[in-house]
Amino acid sequence: MSFRKDFMWGAATASFQIEGAWNEDGKSPSIWDVFCEEPGRIEDGSDGKVACDHYHRYKEDVKLMADLGLKAYRFSIAWPRVIPEGTGKVNEKGLEFYSNLVDELLKYNITPFVTLYHWDLPYSLQIKGGWLNPEISDWFEEYTRAVVAKLGDRVKHFITFNEPSVFLGCGNLFGVHAPGMKCGSRDLLLAGHNVHVAHGKAVRAIRELAPDAQVGITLATMPRIPNGDMDEKAAYDIYFSCHKPFFIWSDAYWADPIVFGHYPEDLVNECKDIFPKVTDEDMKLISQKIDFIGQNIYQGKYEEGYERPRGTPHTEIGWDTFDRALEWGVKHFTKRWNLPVYITENGLSCHDWESLDGKVHDPNRIDFLHRYLRGLKAAADAGCDIRGYFQWSFMDNFEWAKGYNPRFGMVFCDYNTLKRIPKDSAYWYKEVIESNGENL
Repeated sequence: MSFRKDFMWGAATASFQIEGAWNEDGKSPSIWDVFCEEPGRIEDGSDGKVACDHYHRYKEDVKLMADLGLKAYRFSIAWPRVIPEGTGKVNEKGLEFYSNLVDELLKYNITPFVTLYHWDLPYSLQIKGGWLNPEISDWFEEYTRAVVAKLGDRVKHFITFNEPSVFLGCGNLFGVHAPGMKCGSRDLLLAGHNVHVAHGKAVRAIRELAPDAQVGITLATMPRIPNGDMDEKAAYDIYFSCHKPFFIWSDAYWADPIVFGHYPEDLVNECKDIFPKVTDEDMKLISQKIDFIGQNIYQGKYEEGYERPRGTPHTEIGWDTFDRALEWGVKHFTKRWNLPVYITENGLSCHDWESLDGKVHDPNRIDFLHRYLRGLKAAADAGCDIRGYFQWSFMDNFEWAKGYNPRFGMVFCDYNTLKRIPKDSAYWYKEVIESNGENL
């Protein structure tokens, strides 16, 4: 089996993390612009005002993608750049940037994958309640229609949301990401339902305006890996359990309503007194057919009570490594939802710097990617329908509340000069792409 002949080998980024140009050409502040203004929110006190300056350097960046052999590029659209007030007048200059970016990608035969929401909500909508306001699903549909009307003639892959568990879990439960709120279960259930309905309305809009496009959603997931006394079934059952107070992190909470047309029954029974009103029309919208599901996988988990061995390998950001995380993430998702899968993010942060020879040597990243991709290949060999893999990230960038210290990129970015330097791993990845993974 191995990887399909048309396998999409790519890399991914997000608008706020790389674009900069935070207030240019009509763009309004996002919740992350405002969050960065608050002292103590970002570890190194930084912000996204310049970031990697991709807004002005996109042609250079796309040329570098082509030189490194990328077949696909996943990027996100900044809602406050397209509709500065979140609803109402469309900012044509903002849309033109993304249209030009798509044209540049296609010039080099790089397939664009567009993520509609990667966390940078217009601040103008946050002060109206953000994801707690049921009207936001209409606002999101309006924004989606503006984007798809402009790009849908050329973009054939759309992702509605990136990691709703994280932008609600870290932003509205733990308060460590924008907008910095700490909500209870009642409010989280309402916000989660509003995201689900927004997803449904966006799918409907994409189907109408770009009927030949494929559409999906991307989930952040930490697969349960069979180990020791825990067999595959036990790992699967724990992986998809869904209970309060941490239901927001459950993949079943996010994908079951989309694929099966209902929320997990255990959660509904637990929360019947505080669950938001859900209509049949809501569920019909939410459960429209999607073409694929995206998985962002960095880590994994073993069985309950598993004692982490002393000296377990971990990345610069402190995340443990799990060689079989991609394998079991894909296998579990395939078993439950039987949808084509894209690995829409996978990678690691390392202690990278420009060496005396002017290069950036990152052997740890090469070894990490090699191990994880072997696992992905094992899932392909087992018959799972894996359509593509996007390394996170194309270049070093603003890593949310961690600031600029973690470096996840296959391309090094000097934040003082904005010089780009492909790391050793970028050239290694180019060889993987050229062999379609046969050299793993």
